[in-house]
Parts: sequence; C-alpha cells; structure tokens
Amino acid sequence: MKEMYFTDLSLDQQASELYQQVSDMTQIRKLEFHPSRSALLVLDMQSYFMNPASHAYIPSAGAILDGILQLLDEFSVHHRPIFFSQHINTAEDARTMSTWWEDLITSDNPQHGIIPEIDPSIGTLIQKCQYDAFYKTTLDEMLNANGVTQVVICGVMTHLCCETTARSAFMHGYEVFFPVDGTATYNLNYHRASLVNLAHGFASVVFIKDLLDSIRGGREG
Repeated sequence: MKEMYFTDLSLDQQASELYQQVSDMTQIRKLEFHPSRSALLVLDMQSYFMNPASHAYIPSAGAILDGILQLLDEFSVHHRPIFFSQHINTAEDARTMSTWWEDLITSDNPQHGIIPEIDPSIGTLIQKCQYDAFYKTTLDEMLNANGVTQVVICGVMTHLCCETTARSAFMHGYEVFFPVDGTATYNLNYHRASLVNLAHGFASVVFIKDLLDSIRGGREG
C-alpha cells in the first residue's frame, strides 16, 4: 500500500510524468495566478505523518518539503497570508473518523506537532478535526478578511485532507492551485487519482516552480 514514488532525485521527473498523465486524461484548466490575492495552505505537516517511526509515515513526504519551504519563504517575504493546519482529534469531535481509522491523532500523541523544519509562527495555525480544513474552523473568515480569492494547497495527504480541502475551497468560492509536487500520500495511485479528480472540476494543477516564478517575478499571471 505504501511506496516512495517521490524522492529528492526523482521528484521533478515524476511530477512531470504525473502532470502529463493528468493532461492526457482530462483537460487541465490553466487559471491565472495572482500572488497579491493568494494565500498558502500547508496541511498537516506533522511528525505523525513525517516520522519514519510512525505507523502513518508517508514515504514520499520528505521529498516535497523543500518546495513547501520555498513557498513559505516567498509568501512570507511578500507578506501574503499563510495558514497551517494541524489535525487533532478528541473522542467527541472525531465522529466517523474514529471507526474508520481507529487510531486518532490526539493532543497526547507525542507526534501531533508540526515538524521542526517548519515554523508555524510565520503564519496562522488552525487545528482541525476532519479532513476539511474549512470544517468548523475560521479559515474562510480569515481568508475573506485578507482579501484572498486564490489558495495554494500543499501538504499531506494528497487524497484525504488535501483533496477534501481543495474541493471545499472551490465550494467556498476560491480559485484553487494544487501543485503536483507539493503534496504527498501513501502511493502513486492515490496521488494520481486525486490530481485527475481535482483537475477535472476543482483545481488548477500546477508545479511549485511556476508559482515561485510568478511570485519572485512580481507577475500577476
């Protein structure tokens, strides 16, 4: 079920192949990226998913970290909103997640924190209890307050929290940018399926490099 489909050496090539496969299967909508109206959402980059000792470890997650860190630097330098989600459950708010997964990420779990490579203080940390970062959080209100119309979604897992949040962002009226090389999950099939689904009706599938080029170049498209 788990495989390392992204590595530091293979990430660019694998992402390019994925993009082509998605393009062959459905039309990729090329939205115009406006850095001055965008926010970065970094989902669930917690030790629970990033630590090789954890049963929930995502083998490919380490390969996407550098790109996410570059996005964090650029969004921070250009004073654009950054939001981090941290998945934490209680017995009360887990609902069907407790029966689906059995093991929950609680505040008592020593691996519930954001990984040390990422500093959440440069943005806003949101605790969520379901896949959707908008569900029972103030994310939508905070995005609106900052004049945000576009969101870039990175983090883990591609086919669970990232895809669900991307769909929800679309339903909340945001234009969604979903980097091929900015999320990771347990295996290539899950990753590819999410990209195809999102590209067909919810998000513009992109590369982190292209987003960085737009921000660094000061371009609005």
